[in-house]
Amino acid sequence: MAKGSQRAFFEKNLEDAMDNDWREFRARLVAQENAIARSKKNNKKKENSTGKIKDRSLSKQGDLGDMFADAIASIFHPKEKEGSSKNHNIFDGDTIGNAILPEEIDCEDPFVTREELPILLENKVSIDKHRWAHPIPHVEPGCVLLSNEILGGVFRQTVVLIIDHSESQGTTGIIINRPLKGDLQTVATAQNTTLDLSLKLAFSEAPVTYGGPVNSDQFSILHGFGQVEGSRKVAPGIFVGGSEELMDEVRMSQLDPREVLFVKGHAAWVAGQLKKEISKDVWYPAAVSSDYILRYASASTKERDIPSDLWSEIMQCMGDEFATLALAADGRGDYRMAP
Repeated sequence: MAKGSQRAFFEKNLEDAMDNDWREFRARLVAQENAIARSKKNNKKKENSTGKIKDRSLSKQGDLGDMFADAIASIFHPKEKEGSSKNHNIFDGDTIGNAILPEEIDCEDPFVTREELPILLENKVSIDKHRWAHPIPHVEPGCVLLSNEILGGVFRQTVVLIIDHSESQGTTGIIINRPLKGDLQTVATAQNTTLDLSLKLAFSEAPVTYGGPVNSDQFSILHGFGQVEGSRKVAPGIFVGGSEELMDEVRMSQLDPREVLFVKGHAAWVAGQLKKEISKDVWYPAAVSSDYILRYASASTKERDIPSDLWSEIMQCMGDEFATLALAADGRGDYRMAP
């Protein structure tokens, strides 16, 4: 990108990424499946109380719901975990993340195919594109890990964005809901870091989060301004890196330094470690909207949001047992001291 680029370039990049977020389509599928499950549950209650289903159209929708649920259950439903009894020793947090090395389908067609379901769903499911979250049965780059409600240590009630994941090579991620006191200038000056002086001066007002216990003297940058030189795409609308080119935009007053998030340190797991922790319910993998990921990188909040408790807000957004756990947890919010 040329040094004379305009802010419009960033806005267009972000707009295109958000409009092509395949994760939103998956979120609509999940929302639809949940709606069908609720409908079937309600219909079953009615059937038990009356001895029959009064409306034949509901019966057809139930058959369609069965087909739909079977088609995507293997993609979106976590499998039953073997040996999931909790090992409470792991919940002290000392060994975590620190690697040593809705609406129903209104369809009267009983012959609809699985391939046609996405067409039916396209305009039938309504989700807030800025505020959605649902659990997923696997780890993928761009997803988040929500810590178990009783996990202690530096990962207590954290939201970890997964940057890299490989079953054979391990996983890296960054905590995105532990904002540190002060801006980049304050944090980098007070602590022993390897941050380049020019970056510290240009982004002096940028917010900073504690990213994890690995390489805590180093910084990375999280933003939603497109795949500029030196950056990499983590998920649609989510990028890490590219600080040098973004710094040029700041110097030309084309970018507000407060609209990016500097991350101090990161979390890491060796191959097999994270899978084991998830099997013990230490983490809840989830797919979430870009606005949740960029909460501390200038994403806007709405009146109904919980602006200073991202963990609780995402858990409640996922609903069901996750919402119950969040409401019961003794949370202190995102602004807490970190090492």
